Amino acid sequence: MIDIKQIRENPEKFKKAAKDKHFDVDIDRLLDLDSQLLSIKKELQDISTDKNRIGKSIPRLSGDEKQSALSQLSQLKQQEARYDEDTKKLQPEFTELMQQVPQPTDDDVPLGKDDTENIEIRKEGKVRHFDFEPKDHLQLGLALGIIDVERGVKLAGTRNYFLKGDGALLHWAVLRFAMDYMVGKGYVPMSVPLLMKDEAMKGTGYYPGSEEQTYRMEKDQLNLVGTAEVPLTAYRMGEILSAEELPLKYVAQSSCFRREAGAAGKDTYGLYRIHQFDKVEQVVICENSAEESNKYHKEILANAEVVMQALELPYRVANVCTGDLGRGQAKKFDIEAWMPSRGSYCETHSASKFYEFQSRRMNLRYKNPATMKNNFCHTLNNTVIASPRIMIPILELYQHSDGSITVPKALRPYMNKETINKKS
Repeated sequence: MIDIKQIRENPEKFKKAAKDKHFDVDIDRLLDLDSQLLSIKKELQDISTDKNRIGKSIPRLSGDEKQSALSQLSQLKQQEARYDEDTKKLQPEFTELMQQVPQPTDDDVPLGKDDTENIEIRKEGKVRHFDFEPKDHLQLGLALGIIDVERGVKLAGTRNYFLKGDGALLHWAVLRFAMDYMVGKGYVPMSVPLLMKDEAMKGTGYYPGSEEQTYRMEKDQLNLVGTAEVPLTAYRMGEILSAEELPLKYVAQSSCFRREAGAAGKDTYGLYRIHQFDKVEQVVICENSAEESNKYHKEILANAEVVMQALELPYRVANVCTGDLGRGQAKKFDIEAWMPSRGSYCETHSASKFYEFQSRRMNLRYKNPATMKNNFCHTLNNTVIASPRIMIPILELYQHSDGSITVPKALRPYMNKETINKKS
């Protein structure tokens, strides 16, 4: 959520942010409601002052003067009730509009309509050229007996799957390798709940906006999370931290659930866009400083790149354009791995910087020792690795002409083998 003072001071900035990010928000209506609520607040303050003054004078009065004072007090209470009623009518619309106002982007974020206009920053690693006709990950997985989509669909519906044998072991090896690396970097490992209240979804900025993509447990008024970002970022919501605690650095491995409404075409083939997957997520909560946010944005990106480099997967880093950013993101870097079957680099990681957008919604603050005032924290998050999507480039780039798969060196200690072969 944005500070209303900033919107009052520069409404055009937020109108531009809404236009650039393709969010339909009526800033003028928001400011009109704000003006009305401010006026009501002033009237209520004046009424409160008058009530206190008259109330203190009544014990000293008698006769007509006392009756006149009581009558004034009664009128003031009636006025107060009317203003309270007006507030109850206006406040919900104001709150709803405030939740819709997007975060303006950093100046170096490219203007664009969607992910096709993201700007490549650099490429890392060498794309493999095959001297045989390569198979895609699903063909490889089915032939090796390590992926079973048919029975996944039979039991759970479209875009579900089983990983079997070495497929399951490879999946867990990737996650464990990433988790071990992050713990070694000093991030606190967390096992998190996957069902979240609406407050946590709103606090992290997923509501309003992502309701259609979320599996909601209507009976219990709970939501299955699409990422561990939600419980990790909201872990301390409503609290006032000490400056000495910052930065908080968390990492969690969790299952993630997404409806993926609207996905079609090649995105629904195989393991690319599925309803359930596992992810290692990193979250940083730091002091209210653009410099600190920028520093940790680079750090969380670098963490994910180290994992990709250890897996020896070619990838590129992109500066995400305005039209591909979420409501709360000020800037985002995507890591895209090369996937031979798709003939392109495809997103595997997103490193996001929010400044105080999420913390304002969560009321997550820390006491600034210099001013002794409570400041809103800054928050950031990034994927460390997500599987089985990352298995697409691993299986496809490490395949041999006989259909076997070389296990990446970094994962061999977790699998105790160098090659995945078809079981006889």
